[in-house]
Amino acid sequence: MRSVARLLLFAGLLGSVAGCGGHDGLLGRRPLHWAADSEGGAPYIALDPKEPGHYIGFEVDLAKALEKEIGRPIQFVQYDFKSLVPGLERGDFDFAMNGLEITPDRAKVVRFTKPYYIYTLQLVVRADDNRFTTLEACKKLHGVVGTLEDTAAERILDKLGVAKKIFGNQVEPYEDLQYGRLDAVLLDLPIAIYYAKPNPKLKFVGKPFGAGYYAIGFRKDNEALAQQFDEALSRLLANGQLRRIYEKWHIWNDDQQNLYPGHGIEDLLSESARRCNFAYYFRLLLQGALVTVQLTVTSMLLAVALGLPIALLRLYGPPPLRLLAMIYVEFFRGIPVLLLLYFLYYGLPVVADAYQLPAALKLQPIEAAILGFGLNYAAYQAEIFRGGIASIPLGQWEAGASLGMSRPHIFRRIILPQAIRVILPPSTNDFVALFKDTSIVSIIAVVELTKQYQILAKSSLKYLEIGFVTAMLYLLMSVPLGHLSRYLERRWGKGR
Repeated sequence: MRSVARLLLFAGLLGSVAGCGGHDGLLGRRPLHWAADSEGGAPYIALDPKEPGHYIGFEVDLAKALEKEIGRPIQFVQYDFKSLVPGLERGDFDFAMNGLEITPDRAKVVRFTKPYYIYTLQLVVRADDNRFTTLEACKKLHGVVGTLEDTAAERILDKLGVAKKIFGNQVEPYEDLQYGRLDAVLLDLPIAIYYAKPNPKLKFVGKPFGAGYYAIGFRKDNEALAQQFDEALSRLLANGQLRRIYEKWHIWNDDQQNLYPGHGIEDLLSESARRCNFAYYFRLLLQGALVTVQLTVTSMLLAVALGLPIALLRLYGPPPLRLLAMIYVEFFRGIPVLLLLYFLYYGLPVVADAYQLPAALKLQPIEAAILGFGLNYAAYQAEIFRGGIASIPLGQWEAGASLGMSRPHIFRRIILPQAIRVILPPSTNDFVALFKDTSIVSIIAVVELTKQYQILAKSSLKYLEIGFVTAMLYLLMSVPLGHLSRYLERRWGKGR
């Protein structure tokens, strides 16, 4: 019996090895991890509103079909779209599939499969706006067109010299267009079909143009797996399953007939990639730095203008106003500035429309950013001012009163000049911190220094080189502030 058992066990092991195809086959039992960003939404991949925790979209259906074709389970991994290529290089997942366009820059580091979809670009304007019917009209009339960063749409806008506004996801451009912050939006047709076409306030203008390819991205050293996906995609196209998936999501069109044979990747890769030398990206980084300086300085001026009266109310105001000042400080110190920016930029227009309030509440991106940072930092400045003023001995007030000076005069000529010595160092720290905090304003389509770095680094893959220059620009802006602060402390110090 023992001999029979050993034979059966040995035969089972041989069968397992044979069925798995050796070492690679054993690894094949491991699920493949597919990375995408569900924040982008339908029709690519989005949370299922009917079943929490599940995802829907044509790429979800495609992943299920590929799973059956290659005989390996595929598991979805949530990953920021902007980091898909770096994450793929690091090996955080096996492949990326998320409307990933084939570009010469990406093809240097990514092994793309055969395309699974041919996209075109669609221009969208407001339904009551007949001025912008083409991109040429947008340029001629100085219109601003919204799009996503590092996309074919952005490259076309740059090539034509059309003013653009960059967004981080595909929902916000159409919202800004609806509220009059943009003149048009140029995005891939599948996106326009789902987010613009159903909106009665928007309309398509012109025919789709600028065809390109979506493909699945693998690491360069994962050729064998990429070839399996190439073959699987060919089978899905041949048996009509790919078409059925696209028809289900209303994105099938005649362009898809040109997927195979001759998908054109070689022609695309033979294009000259956009040059990203030092002169090119340094000029753009300087533009981003100027936006950062403008945003920081104006926000801090607003914070100081609000912070000082709030501090005075907390120190010397009547009880009701003192309570309101305290509520202001605790409220704005207690909420994230990111949440505040979202409310000012996206929430206020909704409130204005709902209650027919003035159109001035529909803030432009830079206006919302300045107001948001100003309100937030005013709470911190108020506490710095309050602490500095309260640190001045009461004897200073008494000395001024003995000279017949009024309380406002005492405060302006005696108390405040001394309090500035205490206020200056923490205020300078706040100013430097604000320089760095401005990086979050990209969520409301403000292209400051950090956002410009992300755009340039993604398009050129020069993360280290451009990152170093960006860091130097930040240092050039912030380090002099420290020297100025120390100089003023010495000049206004007690020993002077």
